[in-house]
Amino acid sequence: MHEVLVDADVLRAQVREKYRAVATEPDGTYHFHTGRGLAARLGYADAEALPDAAVESFAGVGNPLALRPLQLGERVVDIGSGAGFDSFIAAGQVGPDGRVVGVDMTEEMLVKARRTAEQLGLAQVEFRVGLAESLPVPDGWANVVISNGVFNLCPDKAAVFAEVHRVLRPGGWLQFADIANGRPVPVEAMRNIDLWTG
Repeated sequence: MHEVLVDADVLRAQVREKYRAVATEPDGTYHFHTGRGLAARLGYADAEALPDAAVESFAGVGNPLALRPLQLGERVVDIGSGAGFDSFIAAGQVGPDGRVVGVDMTEEMLVKARRTAEQLGLAQVEFRVGLAESLPVPDGWANVVISNGVFNLCPDKAAVFAEVHRVLRPGGWLQFADIANGRPVPVEAMRNIDLWTG
C-alpha cells in the first residue's frame, strides 16, 4: 500500500472551490490561464467553432486529443471534464454514434457542461459526478480515456491509474496532458495542500 501524503478530502475541497470560481467567474484572475486564448495556444483548431460558454472555463495544460485523433464511434471517458471543453471536442471526433462521458467532482462545472451540451445538441455526451479515483463508468467500457491537467491534483495517483485501467477495453488508449516535475519534491512540500492548488 502506498502512502497518500495529504488529506484527500481537504485537497478536494480546495480544488472544488478553485474550479467553482472558474465555472461561475470565467473572467476572473487565476494563477493559471483559462479560456479561448489558452485553447488557441494549446493548438485546439476546433475551439473557434464552439460558443463562449463551452470555452470560457477551459483550464487545461495541453491538448490530449493531439496525441491521436479519436475514431468515429469510439467511447471516451474524460476525467476531470470541468465545463466540458475537451468532451465537446471529443464528441465532434467520435460523431453521433460515439459516446463521451465526462466525469467531474465540481457541481458548478457539471451544470455548465450539461447546459452547453444541450445547447449544442450533443446527445452523445453525458456528464457524471465522480472522482478520478472512483469513476462512475463500467469495467471495460471505454476505447479511450482522456484527461487534461487533472492527475496532478489527485493525491492517490496509483488509484487513478488503476481506475483508468479498469474502465479501458483491452487495447484501449490513455491520452492525457498534465504537469510534471522532473526533480524530486521534498516530502514536506508534498504534505502542504496550499502548494497543490497554488
